[in-house]
Amino acid sequence: MNAVANNQIVKFVSNQQIIHRAVLSNSFNIICEKITLDDQVCLVAKYYNKKNLTFNAIKSEGNSLIFMNKKFPNLFPTVRLLTNDVLIMSFIEHNNIRSNDYQKILAKEILKIHSVTNDKYGFKFDSQIGGLKQPNSYSSNWINFFRDHRLGIIFKLINQNEPMPSLINRRLEVVIKNLENFIPSKPRISLLHGDLWKGNILFHNKKLVGLIDPGIFFGHNELEIAYLRWFNEINTSFLDYYSEIIKIEKDYHTYEPIYQIYYSLLNVHLWSRKYISDVDRLLSNIFNKK
Repeated sequence: MNAVANNQIVKFVSNQQIIHRAVLSNSFNIICEKITLDDQVCLVAKYYNKKNLTFNAIKSEGNSLIFMNKKFPNLFPTVRLLTNDVLIMSFIEHNNIRSNDYQKILAKEILKIHSVTNDKYGFKFDSQIGGLKQPNSYSSNWINFFRDHRLGIIFKLINQNEPMPSLINRRLEVVIKNLENFIPSKPRISLLHGDLWKGNILFHNKKLVGLIDPGIFFGHNELEIAYLRWFNEINTSFLDYYSEIIKIEKDYHTYEPIYQIYYSLLNVHLWSRKYISDVDRLLSNIFNKK
């Protein structure tokens, strides 16, 4: 256990007794644990097992939560303490029991987020996904932002460690070099959660009770739609409701695989090389249509 972080946790709850601590996850060098106090209030604490000196993903997540709580009270965990060593936040009770119309419920909340817009892509601080830094320098050009701060970075990281098969790399190089031929150049600018997959969407007794682990930035709203569809988290009911408020472009499905490749590459780098097969499949769909 990180002694500095533990001391800060103990000091923060000094007027109460900790009756139980349970590790919820231990990945990307970040420990996430649930802390139960003697009054049965539960908290979540995040801290590095060994401190990262290059990028503080925990501090970034805390800043994302603070921003989102100001915009959307009661939808995200409340930050109780944020230092360079630890993030302590409220615990959201959840059991993943969903109602039959949960697709519309989810669409309604995501629309609130995506309706917040900006004049440029990016954000005022860098965000994180799986502990990985996501540069957010502002840009008025979506092609440049997505190439330089998202797709190109993860492609380079993977091949620095262990290159993927040559055909996949050649095809990815074509996509990255000619990205303006694959995705819109000036799409809608929306506030994005940044890591919106099933595990970060919390339901409890048929109610959507919270969204967790944000890594926010302003980007193309359909990037997040592609992520949700890649995980089979949303269906036509979601898309129909969403499109009534924010229209999904008619040619969205032609560039959806490009956005999904980005998330596939993240999984290759962060989780397992078995996801290379997803990258290959998505690339084949793109190049077989050309």
